[in-house]
Amino acid sequence: MKQIISTDHAPAAIGPYSQAINLNGTLYVSGQIPVNPETGAMPEGIEAQTRQALDNIGAILDAAGFTFNDVVKTTVLLADMDDFAAMNAVYSEYFTQDKPARVCFQAAALPKGALVEIDATAGR
Repeated sequence: MKQIISTDHAPAAIGPYSQAINLNGTLYVSGQIPVNPETGAMPEGIEAQTRQALDNIGAILDAAGFTFNDVVKTTVLLADMDDFAAMNAVYSEYFTQDKPARVCFQAAALPKGALVEIDATAGR
């Protein structure tokens, strides 16, 4: 069964998509840019932006009854691959147990001029 997941604790979708979809126990979280859901602003710097993007994912996971330990796959898009080490340091704070599979690459541009965008797939 397909269930749309939505929470006010993460930024609203800025297009025709859902924050996440739970399909038969697998959660597909849309790419999250580092927009603070309370202020609509983005923090400065790759570390703060990575933290905000992951906090947004965490809020969506929580709304669906999942945790970071349930994440099996992520995709990380960076505006500049030179930010990889700094992003990775923050990312490792969120994934402390079984690490998910991951793809990371540089994108020509990200929405709203973000430095990072991250999506996730979780399951049990």
